[in-house]
Amino acid sequence: MELFHAPTSPYVRKVMVCAHELGLADRIATLDSAAHPVNRDERIAAFNPLAKIPAARTRDGQLLFDSRVICEYLDTASGGGLFSRGDRRWTALTLQALGDGLLDAAVLARYETVARPKEMQWPAWRAAQLVKVDRALDHLESTNEDLAELTIGSITVGCALGYLDFRFAERDWRTGRPRLAAWFTEFSARPSMAATVPFDKPV
Repeated sequence: MELFHAPTSPYVRKVMVCAHELGLADRIATLDSAAHPVNRDERIAAFNPLAKIPAARTRDGQLLFDSRVICEYLDTASGGGLFSRGDRRWTALTLQALGDGLLDAAVLARYETVARPKEMQWPAWRAAQLVKVDRALDHLESTNEDLAELTIGSITVGCALGYLDFRFAERDWRTGRPRLAAWFTEFSARPSMAATVPFDKPV
């Protein structure tokens, strides 16, 4: 599989964590990309008309995007169990939706200051996105037991918390959420997470 990749993207990280957990990481060729909400990277657009990452092409030429689709493809291809079965599947998928929603709000809040001209920024809109982040974190603190199993849900939440550490370290999400913080400390020690820590590429 070829995968358009960026070491800063939490959605790409989600795919790569799944790949490591499923023993498929060495079968993925990562392609450099410069995804941006305004300046399209036409290389990515060859795989995904939205020009968003992650975007992948399988060995037989099938195009796959976004992280939810690619992760499920990898899980199915490997016979893994990251999406669970029975009633636990719905728990895993709901956790994935919460983690993705947290990420969507955090990424939009970041874009408001780094991608939008200062004279066009809307502080109240950014603050509203961060309220979504905080409410998601509070929910995860109160339903911490759902994170005990390694699933697409716990992986997504782990990548979301890692993104907060990477891009919003000043907000200190751990304060008042000791159970979630303890879980993340343990989850971050997994080899799949250690191998995919985000970083900014040198300019």
